[in-house]
Amino acid sequence: MKLFARQKIPATTTLDIDGHPVLVLVRTNARARNYRLSIPHSGGPVLSLPPHGRWIDAEAFLQRQRNWLAARLPRAAAPVVFAPGAIVPLRGQDHLIVASGRTRGRVEIIEDGDVMTLIVPGAPEHQARRLTDWLKQQAELDLKRQTMVHAERLGVTVRALRLRSQSTRWGSCSSVGNLNFNWRLILAPDYVLDYVAAHEVAHLVEMNHSAAFWATVSKTLPDMERGRAWLKAHGRQLMAYGV
Repeated sequence: MKLFARQKIPATTTLDIDGHPVLVLVRTNARARNYRLSIPHSGGPVLSLPPHGRWIDAEAFLQRQRNWLAARLPRAAAPVVFAPGAIVPLRGQDHLIVASGRTRGRVEIIEDGDVMTLIVPGAPEHQARRLTDWLKQQAELDLKRQTMVHAERLGVTVRALRLRSQSTRWGSCSSVGNLNFNWRLILAPDYVLDYVAAHEVAHLVEMNHSAAFWATVSKTLPDMERGRAWLKAHGRQLMAYGV
């Protein structure tokens, strides 16, 4: 006979932050070894539990992270919808979204003095998708070019390149040579996209984040710290676009 029944793990819980209830999503992660609190770029706080985690321990952990969460919530970027009038960065430069008024055509970039404009065709309900598709095409072009540059420098082969819409990752590399990238890298300055390309190609040499790995990144991109620092400072903001 069990003296204490195991508490059911809820799908959500709330945490009082400065007198305001904050909704926290609760997830069990099969790969997690410890309790973890995170703030994904496209949503609210998420509390992750290891497979055999207990809710009583998870609650205690969440309470201990109250100050950490309170300090970071204001930094969460508000979603930016791709709609006429919105400002969207492209390769690090702000562009104003303007509807073309035509149902057909291609996205165009127009420079009018100091104002850069993205002219987007399509019916209003399709414009966000049209712009997203175009941005993905631009990202693929830039990423293919830069991954080939770094692959040649490091003497490795990229088997395939795919775009993803991850909410927490900028890139990944498989052991067979497949590279995945977040399409929102096209919103960042060129040197940021170049850094992530170099980072993932370097994983074809070192599938870890050891000193040898970082030396490999530096070998193909000596100025890697510039892009790495920018992404740490501004990456969360980019994840809010097109949500």
